[in-house]
Amino acid sequence: MKRSAVIFDLDGTLTRPYLDFDAIRAEIGISAGPILEAIAAMPMEKQPRARSILLEHEWEAARNVELYDGAVEIVLHCRRAGHPTALLTRNTRAIVDYLIESRGFVFDAIRTREDGAIKPSPVPVLSLCKEVGADPANSWVVGDFLFDLESGRSAGARTVLMIGDDDLPDYASKANFVIRRLEELTGILSGGIATELI
Repeated sequence: MKRSAVIFDLDGTLTRPYLDFDAIRAEIGISAGPILEAIAAMPMEKQPRARSILLEHEWEAARNVELYDGAVEIVLHCRRAGHPTALLTRNTRAIVDYLIESRGFVFDAIRTREDGAIKPSPVPVLSLCKEVGADPANSWVVGDFLFDLESGRSAGARTVLMIGDDDLPDYASKANFVIRRLEELTGILSGGIATELI
């Protein structure tokens, strides 16, 4: 029988929100929408500058961001409870490696934007589940944004929306569970009730 994985987003899920996406768009010259997709649609000669701007902001965040309370501990709890853990982020591998080393995270598998398809595609969720020997239908995708929910739902996984102290977003109905604190995951994983079940 395959195991149940817990697949975490990084920015805004394990770390507190830091990146100012509107400021990044303005500096790059993007009016709206997802930044990675907008850069990919640019003329080739404009992409290096755009990627450099994005990366500069991402590294600033990596060096200064705070973790949510219990972030490292909840990942460890999942692993000790028999759930392989994975990290699925639209960030870069170098930044992920830096944060893992500097903050003490341990994951069984990782996918970044350099590793193939990115969220909201279901492909990285399915790939991670396959790598750790987990059943997607019994696994969880934990994230703070619509793309996390879409990626998980499309892969057949259960989804957990982490909102911290923010207001409930209009896409919250796409999540199976909504949490404000990472420690609430323990109740979800054990079959208990989260603070807000959609």
